[in-house]
Amino acid sequence: MNNRIYWKISMTFLVMLVILGFGYAMITSYVASQYMEEANQKLYGSIADTATVQLKELIDEAGNVDMPKVQDLMHSLMVINPSIEVYLLDKQGKIITHVAPYKRVKLTEVGLEPIKKFINSSKRPFIKGDDPRHPGEKKVFSAARILDGKKLTGYLYIILASEEQAAVTSTLLDSYMLKMGFRMFIVALLIALIFGLIAIWYLTKNLSNIIEKVRRFKEGDYAARIDNPNDKDLSVLSNTFNDMADTIVANIDQLKSVEQLRRELIANVSHDLRTPLAIMQGYVETLLIREDRITPQEREKYLNTIMSSSEKLEQLIKQLFEYSKLEAKQIQPQKEAFFISELVQDNYHKYQILAQEKDINLEVNLSPDLPLVFADISLVDRVIQNLMDNALKFTPIGGTVGISLEKMNDAVKIKISDTGRGISKEQQSYIFERYQKTKNQSNTGAGLGLAIVKKILELHDATIQVQSQLNKGTVFMFDLPAFAG
Repeated sequence: MNNRIYWKISMTFLVMLVILGFGYAMITSYVASQYMEEANQKLYGSIADTATVQLKELIDEAGNVDMPKVQDLMHSLMVINPSIEVYLLDKQGKIITHVAPYKRVKLTEVGLEPIKKFINSSKRPFIKGDDPRHPGEKKVFSAARILDGKKLTGYLYIILASEEQAAVTSTLLDSYMLKMGFRMFIVALLIALIFGLIAIWYLTKNLSNIIEKVRRFKEGDYAARIDNPNDKDLSVLSNTFNDMADTIVANIDQLKSVEQLRRELIANVSHDLRTPLAIMQGYVETLLIREDRITPQEREKYLNTIMSSSEKLEQLIKQLFEYSKLEAKQIQPQKEAFFISELVQDNYHKYQILAQEKDINLEVNLSPDLPLVFADISLVDRVIQNLMDNALKFTPIGGTVGISLEKMNDAVKIKISDTGRGISKEQQSYIFERYQKTKNQSNTGAGLGLAIVKKILELHDATIQVQSQLNKGTVFMFDLPAFAG
């Protein structure tokens, strides 16, 4: 994989070098041709001025031009410099006569703007004018005014790079540039390629290390990490891999924990479902077997036991469904403003009869001027009921269970206390986990009540706290936000 990446990058780099090399050769060829034309114009730009001096002698006082002699003069100029083309123009730029190879002149007039700019400039600028033999093309030229005294009679227009010269120089230039460019291109390409491959190898060296760590992690080495990621060239990728690996390992550990809890859940659910079912089955079988010999009192006792076991079974199933919905986040709180004191009073009257049956003293302590709270009233009621059930379950005969409401700054604190056997400090952190039972709870239920309480309060962004001492009792407390409206 690493070699494939290296060679892909290298081939991309090679193609880029080839494209740049051809582009450089073409640009160099164009610049060189422009340079030669500019140099030609600098060298021979004054040829028209020299020829004009001789041309004046061929124009009489009436302004008539001796054409044969003008032609001879033009021919002599071309003999001296065969690379030129000579044109005699009138004041409007129309071609009066010319001397050009093969007589192939296609234009009848030449634009005067470049000519005037050339003549009026003192530094012989690099200017191109119309090529009469090739309409639409531009060539370097020399030009001068033809004056009769001070009167302008026309222009002498000389193309400095004739078609023949352009053909020859183009061939020579192409040949020279082709040879030089090809040699320079090959040398530059080899040098750039060598240094490029070294640079790519150096830059991908860190990538090799990352790929090796990823491979090890894939093969099961979950401790594989990139050392000193911030010092690497690919620091972002290195840190991302390390963070990803940490997240995956954490998820794996969580999945292992969930699997362990799942096994415990199945074991506990099986036990808790089996117990009331076994009791019910046993008493039903007894009723069937001893139907003729059982007394009415025994029948009533057996039926009451069956009813009690069925109620426990129903309660356990309800808790299982409730907890599974809370854990799957299928329950969303419908928050509203209500008086928590009224809800607590309702629960007090509801549990008063049960407390009297168990000879337990039930107390309520409400602070004055309690504000409205903002929460889901039915879910909060479920929390209070679970905590009350828990308190009454573990409070011995003659003990006390208390409910108190205390006004805080922006909240109301709810406390539910009992004088039961208490919970050791070591086990206080486990009592809110599903199916985690303390020693004092080992034979008293499924352990879902407090887990449900914790889940409901988490939906309200609240936490439950516990304070307990062995043989002295336990206090559960949580806060609900006051209604700000």
